[in-house]
Amino acid sequence: MPNASKPSLNTSSKHLYFIGACVITVFIAIGIFLGTSSQGDFSDTYPKGFRGSTCTIEAETMTVGYSSYYLPDEYKFSDDEPRTPYIPVQCDRIPKPGMLNITIDLLYPESSRDIPLALRLAKLIETEAAGDHTDDAAIYEEHDVLLVPGQTYQSGVITQALRLDETGQYRLYLDGMDATDTHYQVRIPIKVGTDWKDELRNFLPPFLRRFI
Repeated sequence: MPNASKPSLNTSSKHLYFIGACVITVFIAIGIFLGTSSQGDFSDTYPKGFRGSTCTIEAETMTVGYSSYYLPDEYKFSDDEPRTPYIPVQCDRIPKPGMLNITIDLLYPESSRDIPLALRLAKLIETEAAGDHTDDAAIYEEHDVLLVPGQTYQSGVITQALRLDETGQYRLYLDGMDATDTHYQVRIPIKVGTDWKDELRNFLPPFLRRFI
C-alpha cells in the first residue's frame, strides 16, 4: 500500500526552502538599500568599503587606502620573539590605548605623490553637549598630538607609528596643497576604547549597525 504521507512531507520541505530563500533575499535587499558593504561597514564612512584591516577612504580631491596595526600597552616584549605581534584592527576602532602602526596608500590621483603632504593627529575634546549642533567645530576642540611636516611620498606609501595614550575620539589629517592651490585633505577618524554601543554592534547584523 503506498505511503500517503510522502507527498505532504515533500510539499512541506519545499515550503521551508522557499521561506528560507525569501528571508535571505530580504536581508540582501535591505543591506543593498542601506548602502552597507560586504564587510559590514556602512558606505557613508568608507565609501569604497574595506577588507580586513584595510579601508578605502574617499575625499573630494583624493582617495587613500588606510590600514592600522595595534599593540596594547600591557604587552610584554620577549627577546625570543622574531617580531612584535601587532594586531590588525578594523579601520577606526582601537580597543584601548596603545601603539598603532598605520599605513596610508595614495591611491588617486597619482599626482598626489608629488605634493608635499603633512600628517597631523588631533584628539577631539568635547566642549559642550551636542544639543542642536551638527558642526563638529561647535562640539569639539582639537588638541594636536602629533605633527609630521609636509613631504612628498614618491612610493605612494606613508607609514607612521602613533602612541594613543587616552581613550576617546581622535582625527588623523593628511593635508597638502599643489602648485595650482588645489587643497588635498583626507580626515581619518580613530576611536580608542569601547562602550555599550560597540558591544551591541557585535551582536547585530551588518545592516542594523549603522543605526547604533
